[in-house]
Amino acid sequence: MKIVFTGGGSGGHFYPIIAVAERVNQIIDQERILKSQLYYVSDNPYDKEMLFENGLLYEEIGTGKMRTYFSLKNISDIFKTFFGVINAIFKLFSIYPDVVFGKGGYASFPTIFAARILRIPVVIHESDSAPGRVNNWAGRFAKRVAVSFIDAGHYFPKNKIAWTGQPIRAEIEHSANRNEALEYFKLESDVPVILVLGGSQGAELINNTILDALPRLIKNYQIIHQTGVKNFETVRDRAEVVLIDDPHKTRYTSMPFLNPLALRMAGGASTIIISRAGSMLFEISAWGVPAILIPITNTNMDHQRKNAFNYARAGACSVVEEMNMTANILSSEIERITGDKEVYELMAQNAKAFNKPDAAMKIARALVDIALSHEK
Repeated sequence: MKIVFTGGGSGGHFYPIIAVAERVNQIIDQERILKSQLYYVSDNPYDKEMLFENGLLYEEIGTGKMRTYFSLKNISDIFKTFFGVINAIFKLFSIYPDVVFGKGGYASFPTIFAARILRIPVVIHESDSAPGRVNNWAGRFAKRVAVSFIDAGHYFPKNKIAWTGQPIRAEIEHSANRNEALEYFKLESDVPVILVLGGSQGAELINNTILDALPRLIKNYQIIHQTGVKNFETVRDRAEVVLIDDPHKTRYTSMPFLNPLALRMAGGASTIIISRAGSMLFEISAWGVPAILIPITNTNMDHQRKNAFNYARAGACSVVEEMNMTANILSSEIERITGDKEVYELMAQNAKAFNKPDAAMKIARALVDIALSHEK
């Protein structure tokens, strides 16, 4: 049995693939499926260590981006994509997998196209409320389509859709015990904790707003701030200046990136979470923590705004749009949610209710069943 996973460009594509691969390996072990091999095909490995830990062989296939705005790179990228498709056809023919799982993103296009030509079954998963271009196209011929948001189902053939929710890695699906988490970060037990997540690359707007709000927030809150690797030194240095004479400055902790253990601990420690509206909102939902989402403006298909407001309609979060993102508005919204016990508890309950557990296992089961039937 051979399964190819493809997707790329961000952690939002990569980590759900890892979550599904974990469950596929679990099924392989439990059912003692022999001669199994998993592959990850993309334009970069993203995290070589994680691929190795999950037994995924990496195959590189270059491609070009399909930009929605004018750029001279669009011309050269047409050729990159063309040669990427040719390369993918040869590589997929040599592997000849029983099924291809596509997570979307420009890097998945050559592999999905090659699978279509070679008549290899395709299964896709869409994380957003509105699909990206590759998944929108692939949904026309995919054998199965899994979606995280029920609204995304309207874009695909009804007889192929499964509302599975979002695949989440086993190591972060459940947050840590609160006392254990507070000890991990050396936090005070009686002061609420704000967890700030700008995504793996950070978010300059969120970082700047948090820094502006710091003097007000640390009077009553502790803050764990994931800044993004690129922004860490700048944010750390600015925070030191802002808090130089503040008696509560130890309540602020910044980190460039939270590894799985630190992220699980941060989830367990947090009282409220500030985040973008990408795939991270599903981890937040699984943890049952109220959130304030700041969707990125002008994303493809405006998917972050749609994600954020879908989650808000479920009563699990508050949304602050980028144009309204100021230190005063963000601080006031944090204080409003955490200061009203009834509002806070209802939001936490709604977050938990929004979560659909076992998404990764449901997708893994479908992939294994299709792969085994294709072998015959």
